[in-house]
Formats: sequence, C-alpha cells, structure tokens
Amino acid sequence: SYASGTFSTRTLIVDTGTGEVLGNLEEYEVTRAGRPFKAVDFNFWGVTFADANRFYATLGTGGHTYLIEGDVDGKRARTLHDGVECPSLAPDGSRVAFKKRIRDGVRLTWRIGVLDLASLKETLLADTRNVDDQAEWLDNDHVVYGLPSAGMPGSSDVWVTPADGTGEPKVIVKDGWSPAIVRAAS
Repeated sequence: SYASGTFSTRTLIVDTGTGEVLGNLEEYEVTRAGRPFKAVDFNFWGVTFADANRFYATLGTGGHTYLIEGDVDGKRARTLHDGVECPSLAPDGSRVAFKKRIRDGVRLTWRIGVLDLASLKETLLADTRNVDDQAEWLDNDHVVYGLPSAGMPGSSDVWVTPADGTGEPKVIVKDGWSPAIVRAAS
C-alpha cells in the first residue's frame, strides 16, 4: 500500500511486442557517484523510456528517492538526482517532470517539478497544491496531472501548467484523472 509509507514493488522491463521479460530492476547493477550502490531496501517504480534501451525510474532506499538512468541491454543504472519520484520524460528528452516530497512540519505533500537532465536544475511548477499523481507532458512546454475536484467528492479533473514554473494552472479536462498522452510516431 502506498498509504503506509512503506511499500514494495516489483518492476520488470518487458518487450511489449513479444512479452519477453528483459530484466528485473532489482537485479540491475546500480552505481551512485561512480561507485557500486546496493541496499536490501531498494525499491524501483515510475519507469519512463527515452528509447528501447535507455530509461529513467525512481529508486527508493534509505528514506531517499533517486532518479536513475538505466540501460536495459547492460542491466545497469546510475543515480542522477535525489528527491525525484514518478519521472515522466519530456517529448524532446531534455527534462523529466516528477513528484517532489515536501514536508511542512509533520504534513507530507507532493509538488510537481521539472528536472533539466543536462544541468540537474530543479524547477517547481506554479501549482502549490498537493499533487499525488504521475505527471505527464502535454508537449515540451506544459505538464498535465490529475487533482480531486474542489467541492465534488469522488470527482477529479486534469490540470495543465507551464513546465518553466511560471503561469497559472488550468483545468483542461473536467472529470478526468491521471492523464496519458499518446503521440503519433514520427
């Protein structure tokens, strides 16, 4: 259960064309700062692909959530940045949108941020509400995510916010949740 604060997942890479399991992330060789990195509490989730071989995911361990960059063929990954959950790669491959845990006293919330992969600079988006959803990219300039509807128990809406931290969040789909964008092959 995600609600307990401690959970365990099993994250497999699968060839969707053949159904062949290409790897279990718990069996990958992981490095941090160029050195082998391994712990019994490793937990992986939130995979987003750059191409058929390279991916990004969350590695949870020791109270940290690291963004990792992985190599399917090499069965290895390296940590890139701490404080990243549920990454979503931008269409141009230059940034990831992610959830960032924010602790306000005893209260824990998530904010949506964007991490530039070249500089590892974080930008929190303008929406300051608690967003516990997998963000997605509408295009290279906007991030979308779901939030419960104000005053409508059991309902939710899809919001869009500029990816540069400016602007105002806006509802783009009433009564929607956790968006997925399908792009035409180019």
